[in-house]
This record gives sequence, C-alpha cells and structure tokens, in this order.
Amino acid sequence: MNQASDYQLFWENSKKMSDTFDVPRVRSDSTSTMASQSTSSRMILRERLAQLLVCLEDLSSDDEANEEVSRTLDEAFYLCGKYTNRETIRLHMVTWNVGTAEPPADVRSLLQLDSQPATDLYVIGLQEVNANPVRYISDLISEDSWSHLLMDTLAPMGYIKVTSVRMQGLLLILFAKQVHLPFIRDIQSTYTRTGLFGYWGNKGGVSVRFSFYGHMLCFLNCHLAAHMNYALQRMDEFEYILDMQDFDMYNTPQVLDHKVVFWFGDLNFRIADHGMHFLRSSINNGRFNLLWNRDQLTMMKKKEAILQEFEEGLLCFKPTYKFDRFSETYDTSGKKRKPAWTDRILWRIKPKAIDTEDENRSTTSSADDDEYPIKVTHDMYTCDVSYGVSDHKPVIGTFNLEMRKNVETALVTLTVEGHWSADEDATFTYTILENFESSTWDWIGLYTIGFKSASDYSSFAWVKDDEVAANGEVVMVQMSKNELPLLAGDYVLGYYSTNMKTLIAFSPTFQILESQQAVMEGLVPENINGHEK
Repeated sequence: MNQASDYQLFWENSKKMSDTFDVPRVRSDSTSTMASQSTSSRMILRERLAQLLVCLEDLSSDDEANEEVSRTLDEAFYLCGKYTNRETIRLHMVTWNVGTAEPPADVRSLLQLDSQPATDLYVIGLQEVNANPVRYISDLISEDSWSHLLMDTLAPMGYIKVTSVRMQGLLLILFAKQVHLPFIRDIQSTYTRTGLFGYWGNKGGVSVRFSFYGHMLCFLNCHLAAHMNYALQRMDEFEYILDMQDFDMYNTPQVLDHKVVFWFGDLNFRIADHGMHFLRSSINNGRFNLLWNRDQLTMMKKKEAILQEFEEGLLCFKPTYKFDRFSETYDTSGKKRKPAWTDRILWRIKPKAIDTEDENRSTTSSADDDEYPIKVTHDMYTCDVSYGVSDHKPVIGTFNLEMRKNVETALVTLTVEGHWSADEDATFTYTILENFESSTWDWIGLYTIGFKSASDYSSFAWVKDDEVAANGEVVMVQMSKNELPLLAGDYVLGYYSTNMKTLIAFSPTFQILESQQAVMEGLVPENINGHEK
C-alpha cells in the first residue's frame, strides 16, 4: 500500500473518531455543560481534519507538505485527547435509618465488596443511630459501633476512613482507596438542626464537602419531618438546610455551589392517596410504576424549582418503610403504616453558566466547571431487604463519575531511607512540592497496610518543628527505634495535614524487619497466632 493510501485510511479512521463527539444529549444537566463546551472543540477538530484532507490531496514529496500533515495531526490529536482523557470513578452510596439498633454482624453484601470494577469511594449515611446521652458521649470519645463495623469491614480491602460528621442520630462517613487520599483536599463538614424549631438535632442534615482531583463535591445526609401530611414541611426543612449550611471556601460557600451534590437520607416522603390494599397488591406484583405518580417527592418535583435540578434513578425496588423487624413483612402493628419510599438518593450537577446582571450574585459556573465537567451516571439503585435490624431497609446507589483529573500531583513526597527495624533509629525525608497551608503541627504517621483511618498509626513523628519547610526543601526526620514495631511487616508513611484534616501523601510500601535484639531477649514469641515464627 502506498503512502497516499495510508493517509486515506487514516482520514477515514479520523472521520470516525470525530463522529464519536456527536453523542446524543442525555436528558439531564449532568452532561449539558460537557455538551455545550465540546461543541466548539468539535468544530475546530473538523476544521483541522478538513485541513488534513486538503494536505493529503496536495501531498507531494517535499518536506513542507509533510510538516503540515504532521502539525495538523498533532493539533487534531491534542483536541481529541482534551475531551477523551477522562477517567471513571466508582462511587457506592448507602442510606439507612437504623432505628437506634446495633449493627448486624456482617455488612459485606450491603457494601458489595466483590463487585467489579472495584469501588473507589464509599459514602455511608445513617439516621437514628443510638444517641441516648450516655451512648452519645461514649461515641464521641471512641467511634460508634456502626463506624467500627464499617472500618473493620473496609480496611482489609484497602479502604480508609477519610472523615465523618455526626449530629445526634445522623451520621455521614466517607471512605476511599488509599491511592485517592492525596487528592481529597479541603475537607469541611457542617450540620443543621431542624427538630423543635431548629433547637434539636433529631432531624436535620449533616454534610461533607471536599475537592476530589480538583472537582468540588458535596454530600448531604438528611432526616426530614415524618408523617404523611408534612410534605410541605419537609420541603421547608430541605430549603432551610441549604440556606443555613455554609463552608469556609471562597468558591463553594454553600451546598449548591459545588459541581456535584448528592442529597440522600430518610427524606420521609410518602405515597399519597392510595389505600393499603392497592399499595400492597402493587408491591407484591412488582408493579411499582403504579405508585410513582403518587410518590410525594415525585409530585413535589413537578412544582418545586429546586427539586427539578436534582435527578434520581427509577424506583424499581420495594418501598423501604415500614417493615416488621427481622422480616420482609410490612408493618403488622396496630398502626399499620403504609409502605413508602422514604429512603432516597438524589444528585445534582451544577447548571451550566448563565449570565446575570447582578455581579454579586453567584449564578455562573467557574471556568474549571465549564472546561472540565463531570458526567454522573447511576449504575444501580436498589434496596437490600435481607437486613432486618431496623424497620427501614437500606438503600444502595452506585454511580460512575466520569471526569478529567484537574490535579494529579501530590503536595508532598515521602522517602524512606535505609533498612528499618527496632534495633536502630529510622530515617526518612519529606519534600513539599506545591504550596498548601502547611503547619508545624503536621505529622507523619507510620501505618500498617490495611490501616483504618489517619488516627490508626503505629507511631508518628512531627514535621520540622521550628518553621514551615520551604517548597523543594528536603527535610530529614528521625523516628526513634523505641517507637518502631518489633515484628516484621509491610508499612507506609503518611503525611497528615492539620489544616486540611487529611492524609495528603504516602511513601511507597516498605518492610520493617524483625528486631534481632528483641528475638535474643525473648520479647518476640516463637509461636505467633498458632504459627511457628
């Protein structure tokens, strides 16, 4: 095949490549920003490919024509790469009103730990965690039983608790794979009470916001007013929570300023009008669609502008309230509560940029929002009826977040020096690569592989104690041999930022050797956990 034929084949493939940009527009604003921003780039791409075709038609043996072909190809592939170099992050969410119960023995199926591809982020929202005064104070000192179970389950799989926020019975926890932790930054949390006119926290909302690879995400876990006749009050509470929750961030001071918001929890919306017989008959026959048009949240969405910005998957699972405990039977008590989809997961993509005459009003997306949008698609929306500790069934939502990473460089590097064992002091270095709000209260922890959270360290050392290290400065730190473990094992070092409230860097995994002196002194047993050493 001659050179002209090669180029003709390339042109045909390039045309197919350009056609891939002409995807149908998805029904929601989830991809509207992406579609509008990529339109101009598609036009430029086509122009470049048209220029390429002209070059091919006029192709001669001179160097100038070949250079033009090469230059046009480079520009075309750059434009393609700008919008195709995107990665997919797997998000697994759970909302569950646990009814003050203790956790079940196993939550592996709830977390779907065997699913492929593996989850990147877990966000768990619980309502009605036991908050009697004695228990609540105990939980503040040491983690509550639900958090312990989740950490014990997720840590061996490589997931680390990043942060949590609690307001009485409301609890929100974020877990992530270790590889993502250096790029989860600017973590802040807050809460809003709505019980007893805002003075009591049995109802309300807790939220966590953070930057994830440069994209601003916010998760809001709510428990709203109960009972059939309080749909309007639930809307008032939701709007009150949105108004009251503030973050100390110049670009995202409120919940709806974030690029992606997930709103979930026991929202307590009921199924109106239908009688008990029709409800149970529809549920038993799997004809959930017969109930959708009387679902209060669905009805409110038709007339409340703020709700129209949120999306939700189809309710193709059993209403999650109210069940007899430890059964799959709806309420048989004297109250005979009607079944309802009280437990929900919704999401909102920040609308595309709009013009406004009021310069002080923040109604436009930032340049980064427009240039690097996130596409959110839900993969699964269901409940797990096998769990019976509560009169609610847990709801599971799994999502794909398709994004281009705006940030891919860690703020700090950590390097282990030499061999480590408890026979001698150990040395490591750290170097600050980019500006961040570092502090002399920052510290570096020594963590076993499979650690649960930032506080789950074996030992730690403070960073440079007299002044904040300069960018590019290699700082050497020693860790006393008395602080090192006697047994051999795999470890990592993690840099904890006090101001950012998270681990922002890790060393490569390394091995600590068994202490020979401890062996000679009989401090290391010959038989460990039933196995010969």
